[in-house]
Amino acid sequence: MPSNSKLPSSRSARDGRRNALVWCGVIICTLLTLAVIIAGIVIFVGYLVMHPRVPYVSVINAQLDRIQIDHFNGFLEIQVTIIIRARNGNRLAHATFLHSNYTLSFEEEDIAQLVAPAFEVNKNSSVDFNYEVQSSPIPLGPEQADQVEAGFNKDLITFGLKGGAR
Repeated sequence: MPSNSKLPSSRSARDGRRNALVWCGVIICTLLTLAVIIAGIVIFVGYLVMHPRVPYVSVINAQLDRIQIDHFNGFLEIQVTIIIRARNGNRLAHATFLHSNYTLSFEEEDIAQLVAPAFEVNKNSSVDFNYEVQSSPIPLGPEQADQVEAGFNKDLITFGLKGGAR
């Protein structure tokens, strides 16, 4: 009998140590989980308070200065002024724009490439680029010439501008 009494007491001591280790692991995991949740909340609130803004580029003005249609030879010549603004709304950091390149087109035919070198925009400010485009003669088919003439009479001539900056 004495041997039987020792066996159950040694098992309960081992089970007690194992339960203590399990409980320590549970407490540590709970504390780590709470720390991750609190850190996420702090980062989110910090983002809302700082309110960083992404820099962007937009066309603020475009004007058709001159248009000339040569019906006899089927050519169109234009002069356009386009003002593009690079805006940095971030109050905390400068923004650098690279590879600023735009293609001006008319009736899906490229007229000009508008290119700017790498430039920097200060905190919470903007930079304007004034492009004056003088096209070389653009060949037009008879239907295109009629469309240009109709658009000219309606005071509505549409150009395309595609491109971007990094």
